[in-house]
Amino acid sequence: MGILHDGLCSIGIGNSFCGIATAPLEEVEAKMESYIALLQEYNAKFDLINTDGHDEIAIRHILDSLSAVPALCAELSSRGADFSGGFSAADIGSGAGLPGIPLAAVFPQIPFTLVERMTKRCAFLSHCAEELSLKNVTVEENQAERLSQGRFDFCAFRAFRPLEKKMMKVLLRILKDGGFLAAYKARRAKIDEEMNSLPVVPQYAVVPLSVPFLTENTSGDEERERNLVVITR
Repeated sequence: MGILHDGLCSIGIGNSFCGIATAPLEEVEAKMESYIALLQEYNAKFDLINTDGHDEIAIRHILDSLSAVPALCAELSSRGADFSGGFSAADIGSGAGLPGIPLAAVFPQIPFTLVERMTKRCAFLSHCAEELSLKNVTVEENQAERLSQGRFDFCAFRAFRPLEKKMMKVLLRILKDGGFLAAYKARRAKIDEEMNSLPVVPQYAVVPLSVPFLTENTSGDEERERNLVVITR
């Protein structure tokens, strides 16, 4: 039926992982098709992403963001996450809404705050949340450094600045006790180098991600690697 549909099916969207339900496949697919259209419409004006093609957006941005869903469910389940009240997640440096908007579409039971410092991008994110009827999304024009302490149960980020000493301290500070960071990263060797360069290496785990049509069926110079780095406060 198409790259987006096949990719969502491959990830398992619409199923439950570790007892945590995801939204129905048809609902997520419809929202993500609308989201792709919005990205294409506003990309040039807001400088959102580096591609305009439908399938490339679907693979490199939507499916890439959602490839972490099984890993996130496993992490949330192992920590006994309770979504009945007070639970909150954030996408830090949200930019075009990645990974926050796709994750919010898949997990309607989780309130997501999209933190973005640029006013024009916040306007785009608010428009997306309204157009996609994402009632669990709040857009906040802010910087990570200015967020209050102990605010979120987990924070995700993608295409964000390197995990150096100052930023790691900031990100861990905004987590609740027992909370975790979910950082989308590329090569494992680079991740270990980045983490081991910190003065104090935090507790972390690296979860390999399979991104449909991106990490599969490639080799040699075309080989791509994606990992989720889970860092616990």
